[in-house]
Amino acid sequence: MGECPACGASLDVDVAECPSCGASVAGATESFEPVGAEEAAQVAQVPGAEGPVLVVRKGPQPGERFFIDTPRLSIGRDPASDIFLNDMTVSRTHAMIECVGSRVKLTDAGSLNGTYVNGELVEAVELSNGDTVQIGTFQMAFACAPKGEDS
Repeated sequence: MGECPACGASLDVDVAECPSCGASVAGATESFEPVGAEEAAQVAQVPGAEGPVLVVRKGPQPGERFFIDTPRLSIGRDPASDIFLNDMTVSRTHAMIECVGSRVKLTDAGSLNGTYVNGELVEAVELSNGDTVQIGTFQMAFACAPKGEDS
């Protein structure tokens, strides 16, 4: 159940217009319950990954891989995002990933539901091999196979 941003009426999650006041609610971000640390720790590492990658473990697109192959990537529900997560629990611009050398930094972009790593709410964090990233209902495993001696 959602809430109309204009009048506060209760809304079903699939409505595009408030039946009480007629306000457009299409594209609003829904809330969700993040997974606990125990459940996050159960996500396995990604076998055979070359370079940094996020692999969807839970969510609308399980198994999808997002290779982190540019210095900066946007994550969000906006189709123009580099990593497009098509779900109402994801903000239009939810988070950013920045790569510097072998380091990968994940930063929340002021999202409504927050960004979680290993079950902890984070604003910014350097990702490590095996970390679990949760953005909305998407739970992703982060893997980074070393590309040389500088891992």
